[in-house]
Amino acid sequence: MRTKIGKLLNNGRRRSQETPEEGESYFMSMTDMMVGLLLIFIILLAYFALNLQSKTEELTGANRTRAEILNDLQQSLKDKGLQVEIDTKTGVLRLPDDVLFDKGRWELSDRGQAAISKVASAMVEVLPCYTTSNLCKEERSKHLIDAVFVEGHTDSDAMYGGMNNYGLSVRRAETTFTMLQFNQPALRGFLNKPAGQPGSAPILGLSGYGPDRPIAQGDSEAAKKRNRRIDLRFLMTTPSAGLDKDILRQER
Repeated sequence: MRTKIGKLLNNGRRRSQETPEEGESYFMSMTDMMVGLLLIFIILLAYFALNLQSKTEELTGANRTRAEILNDLQQSLKDKGLQVEIDTKTGVLRLPDDVLFDKGRWELSDRGQAAISKVASAMVEVLPCYTTSNLCKEERSKHLIDAVFVEGHTDSDAMYGGMNNYGLSVRRAETTFTMLQFNQPALRGFLNKPAGQPGSAPILGLSGYGPDRPIAQGDSEAAKKRNRRIDLRFLMTTPSAGLDKDILRQER
């Protein structure tokens, strides 16, 4: 009897002695697992941070490229005798209304036809290497133009008859759009992506906003004159659309 009791006591001592070691081993296993998960989290965080930095740099590069395009167009038009405004932050080249149209009309005036001819010529000179055009004779930019919208804008003065300001702005944009391509048919071949690829399309498009997007406040004639205009708005291909895939260079 005493022998049995002694054995039980000895077994109890062993279990009481083994339990802290087993607990310590379990604690170490959990610690190792947590350290491993923390390392994985840090690696993933670093990956996403580097990827975000890369995309930000690409987007910044695209904005810089757009500014270069606008400055080159402005200089080309200045050399041709046409003064235009540019806004590199919004990507706009601005053509004053009084250069293009008579008041309340959507047909280009004689001065307007001459101005649009110069704009079309400047676009063919400057834009080929920022599109997929085969007119590009130098290194093609990795930042391509996605679209150039010909935007019509009017002042807030009410119109009479069958046309309102929205219709007038669209007709003026349409006239400008048509005459750009009439003067330089090559503009029809300026695509945002190589032909045959999903999303490939001519860069030129049009829209009309009527009086909804004024650039000058107030009802003075000076303000109304600034608001009556045609804007060429340049949109660049974004990183998410594949700027880092230089397809054109691979094809060359």
